[in-house]
Order: sequence, then structure tokens, then C-alpha cells
Amino acid sequence: MIRVSVGIMGASRPPLTVTTSKLTKSYGPDAGVFDLDIEIEPGSIVGFIGPSGSGKTTTVHLLTGVIAPDSGEATVLGETPTLFSKNTRAQIGYLAQQPILYPDLTLLQNLNFAASLYGMSRRRRRMDDLIEFMELNGAIHRLPRDVSGGEQKRVMLAASLIHEPDLLFLDEPTAGIDPVLRRKFWDRFNELASDGKTLLVTTQYVAEAGYCDYVAVLAGGKILTIDTPDGLRKQAYGGEILEIVFAEPVGFDDISSLRASYGQVDRVDSDRLRLVVDQTEPAIASLSTWAERRGLESPRTETYLPPFDDVFVELVSKLDRNSGEAPDTP
Repeated sequence: MIRVSVGIMGASRPPLTVTTSKLTKSYGPDAGVFDLDIEIEPGSIVGFIGPSGSGKTTTVHLLTGVIAPDSGEATVLGETPTLFSKNTRAQIGYLAQQPILYPDLTLLQNLNFAASLYGMSRRRRRMDDLIEFMELNGAIHRLPRDVSGGEQKRVMLAASLIHEPDLLFLDEPTAGIDPVLRRKFWDRFNELASDGKTLLVTTQYVAEAGYCDYVAVLAGGKILTIDTPDGLRKQAYGGEILEIVFAEPVGFDDISSLRASYGQVDRVDSDRLRLVVDQTEPAIASLSTWAERRGLESPRTETYLPPFDDVFVELVSKLDRNSGEAPDTP
């Protein structure tokens, strides 16, 4: 069982936005979430990634009070999710994974109805701003059945943001959204976090982990590990990855010499290698000395950041090799 503490530690630690203790919801031996322990402070974007059925949506449902746990406890904004007061619910925005729209109302009417639930009497300007941001001007007066799934998702996201909540649960907010708009959404999410809002985001796009402050990797209903994006890369590969480009092709003897000093060295091309190091700056200095001793022109070096798809596969494989035992998290 892992206790995850997400946010800034210190004497002036702010009230926690989310806490759970041994939170469990079981749908069978390998379905649900089990013994979930989390602490999340305000102003963080926490991403949940994992394969289908890993427990991402169940975690969101538990923290929003959609379902009750079998055991364990959860506190969100100081209250038990299934017992949220009206005021607390008004501080939360929730985007469900599947479209939930009234079929006989236009997208504009659906958005207007969502705003009315929060008692927003002066909402037209806020609605117009969100419609423009979501690029919905051409579809806003249509019924849900007459627009694409991506347009339905965008108006639902607008509805979750309409009342400017302090805490956002976004279950795959960018599914079915084109890459340019996805980046635009993540820019907005980071702006919200900078304003002190807290966001819990599940995503099917592993590469989006790089936009988060912290990323939780789920499998089998458990958090295997949670760390910053850079921390996950180090966990997956055992350190930082340095790419070295030589002026001429590298011989076998040179590669053997590097492996004797650094361990893992991979050939990318005839003149390009990648090696795993504890820290890049000391390694760059020592590589220059190594090249000089071997009579080689000093190579060009730069930090290599592997795509998060590769990081995720490597990390899950590493955890599997360790018989499911998650590494210690900082």
C-alpha cells in the first residue's frame, strides 16, 4: 500500500483538497480500486494514467460521491463525498467520461441549464467566453444528435467550468479532441492550477502526463507509483538519459569502454549513443575527459526525454518484473 502526498511540503502546509485512507470499492477480485491512500494539496494537476479497467474512473466516482466505497475513507474539500453539502458541490466541477446531455435541448440550452443549477444569474458573458474558447460557435445551436462526439465533449467541459469551481474532476477530457485543441485545453488547465485550482485528470493519452504536476500510474485497481513526470522517467530507466553525438562513427571498443564506466549504453545510430546516468551535468564533464583520453573529438551531448508512451511501457514492465512491488516514492 502506498501513501501518496502530492503538493508542497512545509510548516505552512495548506488544508488538503483530497485525502483518502484505504479507500476500496470492489467489483470482483481484480476489478475496482483497493487500499487507495492519497493526499493532494491545492493548485496541483494530478494525472491518472493506466490501462482500461485499471480503476481511473472508479477513483473519480468515489471522490465525487457518485458511488460509495466498500471500506476506507475519503475527504474532499473537508467533507465525505457521498454527504457533500450544497455549498461544497458548488465548488466542484465534474466532467464524465461519456456524454451526458439532454437530447431535446441544443448545446447552448444544455450549457445554460448547467449554469442555472449553480444559480448564475449573470452568466451570458461567461457562456460566450467558454463557447468561443471551446470553438463551438458553429454548433452551439444544434441538438446533441446533430453534432460530433468531440463537440458534445467540449460543451460538457464548458459546463464543468461554467461556475469556476475550485476543484475539477476531468475524466478523459480530451478524448476525441484534435491534437491542436487538446494542447489548448491543457494550457487552460495549467492556467487554472496557477490560479490555485486543483485538477484530477484521467487520460487515455499517456503523452499528456507531461502536462501534469504529478502522475499516478494505476494497474489492477492500485496506484503502482506516483511522481513528477521527470521522476517517472527516472524510475522507468534508472536515471536520466543522455544522448551523445560523435563526429564520426563509434567503434565497438569505445562502446565497451563506456559500458564499463556507465553501465547501460544503447546505440541509436553509427555516431549516436544514449546512456543512463545519475546526473547529466557531471556525466557531460566526465564524457569530455573520456573522449580526450581516447583521442576522440569531444562529442555533442544533450538530455534525451523519452516519450511518455515509452516511459509508461517501461515502467509497467519494470514493476511486473518486480512481481508487482511498486518502488518507493519520494
